[in-house]
Amino acid sequence: MITRIKLIKKYIEFFKSKGHKEIPNASLIPKGDPTVLFTTAGMHPLVPYLLGQKHPLGKRLCNAQKLIRTGDIEEVGDDFHHTFFEMLGNWSLGDYWKEEAIKMTFEFITKELKIKPEELTVTCFKGDKNAPKDLESEKIWKELGINKIKFLGKEDNWWGPTGQTGPCGPDTEIFVNGFEIGNNVLMQYYKDESGEIKEAKQKNIDFGGGVERTLAIINGLNDDYLTDTFKQIIEKIEELSGKVYGKHKEETRAMRIIADHLKATAFIIADGIIPSNTEHGYVLRRLIRRAIRYKQKLDIKEPISKAIIPLFKIYDDYKHLLENEEKIIQEIDKEESKFMQTLEKGLSIFKKVTQGKKVLSGKDAFLLYQSYGFPIEMIIEEAKTKKIKVDEKAFQKELEKHQELSRTASAGKFKSGLADHGEKTTRLHTAHHLLLAALRKVLGKSIVQKGSNITPERLRLDFSFDRKLTSEEIKKVEDLVNQKINEAIPVTIETMSPKKAIELGALGEFQDKYTDKVTVYTIEGFSKEICAGPHVKNTKEISQFKILKEEASSAGVRRIKATLV
Repeated sequence: MITRIKLIKKYIEFFKSKGHKEIPNASLIPKGDPTVLFTTAGMHPLVPYLLGQKHPLGKRLCNAQKLIRTGDIEEVGDDFHHTFFEMLGNWSLGDYWKEEAIKMTFEFITKELKIKPEELTVTCFKGDKNAPKDLESEKIWKELGINKIKFLGKEDNWWGPTGQTGPCGPDTEIFVNGFEIGNNVLMQYYKDESGEIKEAKQKNIDFGGGVERTLAIINGLNDDYLTDTFKQIIEKIEELSGKVYGKHKEETRAMRIIADHLKATAFIIADGIIPSNTEHGYVLRRLIRRAIRYKQKLDIKEPISKAIIPLFKIYDDYKHLLENEEKIIQEIDKEESKFMQTLEKGLSIFKKVTQGKKVLSGKDAFLLYQSYGFPIEMIIEEAKTKKIKVDEKAFQKELEKHQELSRTASAGKFKSGLADHGEKTTRLHTAHHLLLAALRKVLGKSIVQKGSNITPERLRLDFSFDRKLTSEEIKKVEDLVNQKINEAIPVTIETMSPKKAIELGALGEFQDKYTDKVTVYTIEGFSKEICAGPHVKNTKEISQFKILKEEASSAGVRRIKATLV
């Protein structure tokens, strides 16, 4: 069987032989793109470079990137949907174009992975009023001997923009016996504010291929959970449950959900997140509790964390995962203990809402499901013991309403940040640098950034400090930022080694993850940070800065929200 490590190594070595430089596997919590909760695509850390900024390592890049996607969490449980997965990626930043990209993909699939060309089917964009049919890609595939070509519309073969404006273009997907193995996104166009699709100044290639799916295909498997990315975890769940994987549909689905959610949980905790009721922590809590609910279906008596032990062998190439093994297990155990207490409260609420009733309403059933984590099956079972009917149709309507709201929120929160690097966000990003520098001047150099989020409306900066700021301190910080804006200081950009950047006093997080070259932005005499952008060229472009709120974020961490007026 071809292993995960062997596949990734083969991929990286192949693209290095084609002039690509390997970029680091970035954190699941995006650092260069504060508009998203998780890294959901290999291109996330590359956003500024897809928009024209020069990458320190050049125009040809590749890597295997860990990702989290929660948009279709309800689909997990089949043989190929995952919350956490790894993506093989290669990029051309204004360098090679369609012909070279398609030929390299074809060579890797047929020569390196030894998949027969006759097993391949490809799809291309069929064209619409904004962009022509992609006959160029079709011609290249035909020259390579591929004749099974389907033309599909925008729903299937067009990428972006993720918001109102930004890079976009057709894509061409590659299938092996009906299963997608990879996709070349051809960023040929740019959608402007008026909605017009124009030829992009810089044309990019963005290839993505899922590690788990590719492994299943090349090993002749129809189930990702039988590859070495999952197999040992599944075997551990079999041991804990006394059930056999693949024997019963619902038990198999439960095993897959537990394996997937625990894997995602481990990697999220390893990147510094703990369960909570907001943002990253809420997603983490939901994953752990969903795994516990399915553990109950399998009648597993041991703590759910026992199922995760094989993960540390499977992914022993992730140093930060191994270093956090104890913490990961502790956090899962703590969350399980909390959840069991919540379920007890839920049973008490169940008794109250069903007292003297013959029917449990859809709203009350949904309250138990949403607020107390009761699976609908558990609600129905409890109701049966009391000879109470559950209005399942009304519950389903409430659930669908909630899922639609979640999907709408996810579309904005989990999308790629490309669309959000517009003028307002760019100005706020530079103001963010000024704010951090001002805090360090007013409160002392021990201040370090602990988190951030930037939208076109406001910025949010979390920083280390153990008390509430006085109104005088807030005014000093705000005045200092506005002073630097009014001084019209040029914002300069340089590429250098991380060592030199640190010697020059540049601030930056996760220095051990940097490549041998980094981008440093300097606001002369005031701020110097390792960052991926985007930024204004001069502070005068920012306009007036206004602090909206200063509050506690967590123990020893304060939060400032600010805007431009």
